[in-house]
Amino acid sequence: MFEDIPVDVSPMNEGERIRSANMFVELAGPKSIGAELVQVEESVEDGKIEVIGPELNEMKQGEIFPFGIKIQIQGENLEKELEGVIERRTHELCNYVHGFMHLNQRDQIWCRVSTEAIESDFKLEHLGKALSILFKEEFTLIESIAVTLFTEEDQVKSFLNLAKEQYIQRDARSRELSDEDVDVFYGCLMCQSFAPTHMCVVTPDRTALCGAINWFDCRAASKMDPDGPIFEMEKGEVLDSEKGEYSNVNETIAEKSQGTTERVYVHGVFDYPHTSCGCFEAVAFYIPELDGIGVVDREFRGETPLGIPFSSMAGQCSGGKQVEGFTGLSLEYMRSPKFLQADGAYGRIIWMPNEMKQSLQEFIPEELWDKIPTEEDATSIQDIEQYLIDHQHPIVDRFLKPEDEIEEDGTQVEGEETKHEEPSNITVTTAPEISMPASGGVKIIFKNAKIYAEKVIIKRK
Repeated sequence: MFEDIPVDVSPMNEGERIRSANMFVELAGPKSIGAELVQVEESVEDGKIEVIGPELNEMKQGEIFPFGIKIQIQGENLEKELEGVIERRTHELCNYVHGFMHLNQRDQIWCRVSTEAIESDFKLEHLGKALSILFKEEFTLIESIAVTLFTEEDQVKSFLNLAKEQYIQRDARSRELSDEDVDVFYGCLMCQSFAPTHMCVVTPDRTALCGAINWFDCRAASKMDPDGPIFEMEKGEVLDSEKGEYSNVNETIAEKSQGTTERVYVHGVFDYPHTSCGCFEAVAFYIPELDGIGVVDREFRGETPLGIPFSSMAGQCSGGKQVEGFTGLSLEYMRSPKFLQADGAYGRIIWMPNEMKQSLQEFIPEELWDKIPTEEDATSIQDIEQYLIDHQHPIVDRFLKPEDEIEEDGTQVEGEETKHEEPSNITVTTAPEISMPASGGVKIIFKNAKIYAEKVIIKRK
């Protein structure tokens, strides 16, 4: 079946990580652009594989190229509603190919090719062939499939625009229902190869963390493959409608996480937040000094108010961990009327990147629009605090002392201004909860901790 492909193609390769030391080239990712898209068509030339742009043997080691994966499928019983679900499997199936690493989804994909694969004469056309075979194996409804891979910049840009238009149309469809309108939610286990204890809870008001799968997608997927990684689950008793806690959801997630997670608040970031895989589009994080919540997306390259970038923050809460004060989420969830409703929704948001904020303009309440700072307004805790006071953000009532008063112009009077004096040392980490082992089977947990150090030394073990 894979005789013409010079590298191994097997589920055994899933989870392979290609580090910079053994990387030949990088495709898409944070330093370039890329996208993946599956489209159901009426007519498709079965088995057609096309690479538009430089092939791997025309690239030089260490280079970074834009990358697009376009998959066209045809089948008598295929529906447009299945596109998002089938597309999401691109991540899993690409990782079956030894020497090829695929991360994330949609227009956030990040791929690498290893030097070992290049030494085996692996090419992108081999990836396309592997995908065409694997997709037809995984989805028997597919009768014909064609795969086009783009590495030429202008072609990738054009393809990226097309893909984004399709994403918008899919996301808009998912807003037709709310959690109260249905008796069943869906669980998704697609990311368990990377996060063994994670299960995504998908509701009408909360799309999967990757942003690629909504409630309608899940319904179609579970009907098509009842034994697949996406399955239906009844909500059970409503334990807390504001927080989004349901009895059967808790039971299911406890089972699928091997008992690691016993409770989940679908619409909250505190106490029992939703676990995070690694493919989430953004992270909501608690800022204890101001009792507010910040949100940062994968596209943001700078440091967050906690002094760390998205990548470091994602590392703290990914892998299926449940960390109070942190949760991965999709950008589409930020357009939901139930977005973090248990914690005050946008009334509790006190920082986000400007580009993200602009994309959410019609969903952020008008009265809060000018009150939420971005990296262009403030970056440090002190600057954010002053911005919130100056713009009379409702969060100010939560962190100012009772004796403090605010003039109509935003000036603080009659009480000592709330100061957050910090040592001059390096802020190593800030987190609402940090666990560390101790002898004798004891685990020490620091809550609302901020750790400082004069120097940080990292040694290879």
